[in-house]
Amino acid sequence: MNILIGVIYHFIGGTAAGSFYMPYTRVKKWAWETMWIVGGFFSWLIVPLLAAWLTVPGFAGIISSTSSTTLWWTYVMGIFWGIGGLTYGLGVRYLGMSLGNSVILGLTAAFGALLPSVYYDIFPSDGKVSFTEMLQSDWGQYVLIGVVICLVGIAVSGRAGIMKENELSAQEKEREKRTGTGEFNVGLGLIVAVVSGVLSACFNYGIEIGKPMADMAVDRGVNPLFQNNVIFVVLLWGGLTTNFIWCTFLNFKNKTYTDYTDKKAPLKANYLLSALAGLTWFLQFFFYGMGESKLGNGASSWIVHMAFIILVANVWGLVLKEWKGVSNKTLRTVILGILIIVLAIAFVGYGNGLKA
Repeated sequence: MNILIGVIYHFIGGTAAGSFYMPYTRVKKWAWETMWIVGGFFSWLIVPLLAAWLTVPGFAGIISSTSSTTLWWTYVMGIFWGIGGLTYGLGVRYLGMSLGNSVILGLTAAFGALLPSVYYDIFPSDGKVSFTEMLQSDWGQYVLIGVVICLVGIAVSGRAGIMKENELSAQEKEREKRTGTGEFNVGLGLIVAVVSGVLSACFNYGIEIGKPMADMAVDRGVNPLFQNNVIFVVLLWGGLTTNFIWCTFLNFKNKTYTDYTDKKAPLKANYLLSALAGLTWFLQFFFYGMGESKLGNGASSWIVHMAFIILVANVWGLVLKEWKGVSNKTLRTVILGILIIVLAIAFVGYGNGLKA
């Protein structure tokens, strides 16, 4: 039952993550950097503090009692993840909701799921599953097979994107640019996606490094369901630092710093939409922490969570008609990629069932 509940939590979190960019598409007369950092203040600062305050009593005391080394490296992983988050926005911009999320989050899933276990092969830790242990166990082999299948699904989705670019007319590309669903450029987009996917995996590393804070919270009587919320506070400080510096730079470089008070823009609506995007974004990790507490394995939780995000984002891509005008063969290819990712989820879920 815990496995099923954990998967449901990950589905809710994946739905939030796969949908959070939607409010941004409704923001008008603001530059990308303006709406991104406004939403970021909610997703990386305000909402995480509020969530920790509501679910982890005394979270500030837990943070102050944590070793400086743990805090520092959790924060640093947040900085690296922040760079991945910045390039994520560009990846979606160049590849669209469905393909962008498939490639970026698929790579994030693979790196985030496997590298922590490799780390525990080099630096063993009680209660942590190493890569060798996964290879030598039935359940671990199913999880690893699921990761490989997920990568195959990403490759198929990427192929669909290349087919789409070859088929799109100049007029359709211009329509995508006008509607905000993307400035489709598969070459540049895939380069950005690889950088984003690798660095975005640092979020999972940060969770692993920050585990002493979660353990301390549980020792003090906090519901294990919410133990990771104290980690998110520190981890997301790093993400805020990276994004704030870059967006501020862009505001001055592009002279868009007047956006925040420009009366020609629908300011109230823009602030509310950006805040909604930020809130929705954070909910993915709020429910991720709950799901991980039920599944009990970081690699499995990470791959299931990311796979659900990919699925939801692809559904949005179809709803937004990002694949309108392509041939039936291309449409079948992207759907095949989605189904392969569903299969990956099934393998990971089955592996967790064996472990339980």
